[in-house]
Amino acid sequence: MPNTPFKLKSRFKPSGDQPQAVKKLLAGLKAGCRHQVLLGVTGSGKTFTAANAIAQWGRPVLVISHNKVLAAQLYAEFKSFFPNNAVEYFISYYDYYQPEAYIPQTDTYIEKDAAINEHIERLRLKATSSLVSRNDVIVVASVSSIYNIGDPQDVQDLCLYLETRGEHARDRLTDELIRLQYERNELDLAPGRFRVRGGRIEIFPPYAEHPVRVTMDGDQVSCIEEIHRVTGDAVGRKVSLHVYPAKHFVTPPSRIQAALTTIAQELEERLAQLRSQNKLLEAQRLQSRTKYDMAMMKSMGFCHGIENYSRHISGRGSGERPFCLLDYFSKDFLMLIDESHVTLPQVRGMYEGDRSRKEILIEHGFRLPSALDNRPLKFKEFESLLNQAIYISATPGPYELSLAGESIIEQIVRPTGLVDPDVLIHPIKGQMDHLLGEINERVKTKERVLITTLTKRMAEDLNAYLAGKGLRVRYLHSDIQSLERIKILKDLRLGHFDVLVGVNLLREGLDLPEVSLVAILDADKEGFLRSDTTIIQICGRAARHLKGKVIMYADQMTGSMKRALDEMERRRKLQTSYNAKNKITPRQIVKSVEDLAEFGVQAKMRGLSLVREGVGWPEDKKKAPQLIKELEEQMKEAAERLDFEVAAALRDQIFELKAMLPKTPDKKKISPGRANRS
Repeated sequence: MPNTPFKLKSRFKPSGDQPQAVKKLLAGLKAGCRHQVLLGVTGSGKTFTAANAIAQWGRPVLVISHNKVLAAQLYAEFKSFFPNNAVEYFISYYDYYQPEAYIPQTDTYIEKDAAINEHIERLRLKATSSLVSRNDVIVVASVSSIYNIGDPQDVQDLCLYLETRGEHARDRLTDELIRLQYERNELDLAPGRFRVRGGRIEIFPPYAEHPVRVTMDGDQVSCIEEIHRVTGDAVGRKVSLHVYPAKHFVTPPSRIQAALTTIAQELEERLAQLRSQNKLLEAQRLQSRTKYDMAMMKSMGFCHGIENYSRHISGRGSGERPFCLLDYFSKDFLMLIDESHVTLPQVRGMYEGDRSRKEILIEHGFRLPSALDNRPLKFKEFESLLNQAIYISATPGPYELSLAGESIIEQIVRPTGLVDPDVLIHPIKGQMDHLLGEINERVKTKERVLITTLTKRMAEDLNAYLAGKGLRVRYLHSDIQSLERIKILKDLRLGHFDVLVGVNLLREGLDLPEVSLVAILDADKEGFLRSDTTIIQICGRAARHLKGKVIMYADQMTGSMKRALDEMERRRKLQTSYNAKNKITPRQIVKSVEDLAEFGVQAKMRGLSLVREGVGWPEDKKKAPQLIKELEEQMKEAAERLDFEVAAALRDQIFELKAMLPKTPDKKKISPGRANRS
C-alpha cells in the first residue's frame, strides 16, 4: 500500500461485514481493478467502510452523491472521520437558477437569472485550491462536478507566489491581484477582496479561513501574516503564500485576445448562414449581442455569460469536452459513487437536457453554435475520466454490476447484528382497518411508522384520514422545502408525531432508528415506485429497529415483489447464520436526535452552540462596537445560509451589546438626495 497521508479518527473499529469488505476493496484497488461494487444493506455502515478503505489506500478521492442533502450528510461524516485532512464540498452554488432560454411559441426570451450562495462558492474554490496544492484531499460533490469550471492549468499558471524576503513590487502585486479577479475595496475586506494600507496589502482569498497581510519593505516582502477579519490582529505567520484566483473562470489576457479573433470568425460564418436562410431578425440579434459581449471582454476581460464562449477561451475544438472538477484530480484518484443506482442515471441525463435548451437559443440567434460546448460531460466522457471507481448502493443497477463483473463486495451483516425486517403481505381489502391496528400497536410502545403511497394526493388524503382517527400524523413529498423536510424528520424522531406518510422521499438516505413499521400501499402496482430496487430501499427504512417489520398491501405477487422478497430473504439468512455462528445478539440502534444525519440540522445545532458560547463579553465597554461588528458579520452569514435560528440568537446578543454603549445625542438627519450629491 502507498504511504497514506490520510489519518482516520473514530472510536469504532470495523465489525460485522466491514472488515472483509475493506480488505476486498483494497485488494481490488491494489490489483488495478477499475470498477468495484460495494453492495451494502441499509445500516451496515457503508460510509465507514469507505473511510477505512480511503485511509489505507491514500489517494485523492472524489465522492459523488445524487442530491445536495445527502452530499452534505457525507461531507459531515467524512469531516468527522478525517479532521486533519482536506475534506471539501463541491455542489452547485446557486440558491436560485433560471437558465437562459427562448420559447418560440410565445416569442419569449428568458434571460439567465441566478442567486449565488457566496458561502458555497467559497467552498467550491476551497475544493479546487486544495486539489492543486495538496494530495490528502477528499471532495464530496453532487453532479455539479461534471459541469464546466475552467482549465486547472490556468489556476496553476496564474497562481501568485509570495515569500518573505522575496522581491515583489507593490504596484505589480496589486495589478496581479486584479488580474486574478480580486476586487480592491479599502473599506470592507470581504472574501475575494484586497486593500492597500501604506506598505501593507491585506488579501482575503475566498477559499481561506483568514485574510492575509503582506507587509512590504520597499520592493521586498518583509512579513506574511494571517489576520482576524474584523480586528486585524495577527493570528499566525507564514513563510510563503500561494494566492489562487478568486473565480473559477480566470483567463490570461493573451487568451482573451486569441478568443476574440476566433469568436469574430465564427460570428461572420454564422451570420452568413442565417442571412442565406432569410433569418434577418435572428442575424441582427446575434450580431448585436455578440459584438457587445466582445467589447466587454476586450475592455474588462469579462462579460455576462462568458462561459458560453469557453470553447474559444480555452482553445478547444468543436465538440471537445470542457474542463470540469475531475480534471483537477491527479490521474490516480479514486471515485466513490454513492447510491449509484440513482446517481449514474442522473449523470447520464445531464448532457441531453442542457443541449436541447441551447439548440433553441442558437436557432433563434441568441447564441453562437459554440455555446453548445459550454456543457456538462457526456456519459462516455465521464467514463473516460474514471481511474478507479467504487459504486456504493444497497441496490446497485445493472450498469455498474456489469462493469464490476466478479468485483462485487457484499456487506450484508450489520455491526449491530440487526437482520432485515420481517415482511407481511396483506390483501388490499380491509387494509385501512388493518393498518390502523398496526399503527396503534406502535403508538403504545412509542415507536414510529412510515407509510408510502403512489401519489402526493394519496399522501395528503391518507394524512387527513389518519388525523381524523386521532393519530398524530404528517406527510412528506417533493413540494415541501428541504429545511421543512429536515424539521419534519426531526420531529418524527423526537416523538412529536407518530406516523409519516410519503411518496418517493422515503427511500435513500433516511436514518430513522425509531421506525419499527413500514407500510407499502399498492405494492402490486408495477412501475418505478414499486420496482424491486425501490421496494428493497423502502424496506430498508425498518432495518434499523430491533422489531422492524414491513407490510405490503397487495392482491397479487408481482415480479418486482418476488425479486425483492427473495433478495431480502437471502440476506436475512446470511445475517441470522452469522449471528448464530458468532453468538451475536442483535441490539437496537440508539442514536441521539442531535446526531441527525441531515446536514442542515447538524449545522444549525453547531451554530447555536457557538452562539450560546458567544465570543466573550468585553471587560472594557469601549470594545463593544468592535464586538458588535463581528457579531453582525456572523448574523449576516447565518441569514445567507438560511440558519434563521442562529441569526436570531446573534441578533439578540447584538441588542444586549448595543445597550452597553453610551448614549449619544441624535444627529441631524441628511436626506438621501443631499447625501448623494455630496
